[in-house]
Amino acid sequence: MAHGAGPRGQRVILALETSCDDTCAAVVSEHGELHSNVVASQGLLHARYGGVVPEVASRRHLELVDAVTADALERASIGLDDVATVAVTRGPGLIGALLVGVSSAKALAATRRLPLVPVDHLHGHVVASTLEPDPIEPPYLCLVASGGHTFLARVDEPSAYQVLGQTLDDAAGEAFDKGARLLGLGYPGGPELDRLAREGDPDAFAFPRSAPGQLDLSFSGLKTSLLYAVRSLGEAQARQRGADLAASYQRAIVEALVQRARIALEREGLERLAIGGGVAANSELRADVERLGVAVWVPALELCTDNAAMIGAAARFGDPLDYPDYLGLDAAARIA
Repeated sequence: MAHGAGPRGQRVILALETSCDDTCAAVVSEHGELHSNVVASQGLLHARYGGVVPEVASRRHLELVDAVTADALERASIGLDDVATVAVTRGPGLIGALLVGVSSAKALAATRRLPLVPVDHLHGHVVASTLEPDPIEPPYLCLVASGGHTFLARVDEPSAYQVLGQTLDDAAGEAFDKGARLLGLGYPGGPELDRLAREGDPDAFAFPRSAPGQLDLSFSGLKTSLLYAVRSLGEAQARQRGADLAASYQRAIVEALVQRARIALEREGLERLAIGGGVAANSELRADVERLGVAVWVPALELCTDNAAMIGAAARFGDPLDYPDYLGLDAAARIA
């Protein structure tokens, strides 16, 4: 096998992602074929705290990153000598967690004098649906909804994206997690609330929606409304009506997201929609976007939450840094 050639002689990208609490590595071809995608979740580790503890996440990344990288290479049936390019999430995210991935990627690339592509985590979510076997083609609208970010973007070519609207306060994933906490559900809250909502009546409670007719979103008022509803019912009654509360709260979040997507599609004259981010795993959202009347790309569940496959996808359209130019590369908690 030639140097820089992976499965079936393809040039491949080894991608790392450590922006929050999942340690991730993947092997992606330059044509978008996914050869491996490994995610080591720290969910159980942080569940006892009710949320991610940055210092704990960073230490765990240090313990896992080498093993996760080796696992991704093994599953792709290649070795480091077969990697053509290394990619890594530079930001945004938890700075300590990001530094583990960036340092590891620089070491892997420098040892073999390989080029390195620093990737914007959000760009990864935007282009996750460009991977094989059914890649979306620009132009398209992308709805990204995660724990830290929620926005609508127009993509005319996959190396960049234009934000059309975004949340003005809480992200959709954060709203799910806070709502789950108010309802006494476990961590991570989004999946727990989704499961409970399936047993409830989404019309039982009239929770507020973001102001219609615009593309920006707001979820802080919705969260406060749920808090008042729980307090008004009292602990026992709120627990008894938990499924209805969850279903009504979830419906308010999903309707806001889908309504904004519908407006953006019409305003921009687009006929293709991709969704991404952890909230894209929500069952109601996945069902509702299919009724928008356009072609929809809904990623596999493992490509919705944080993963390195999407970082490899974005790296195909990024600008690689040659050795030794990337040795001074630093992580960034926020990217303008």
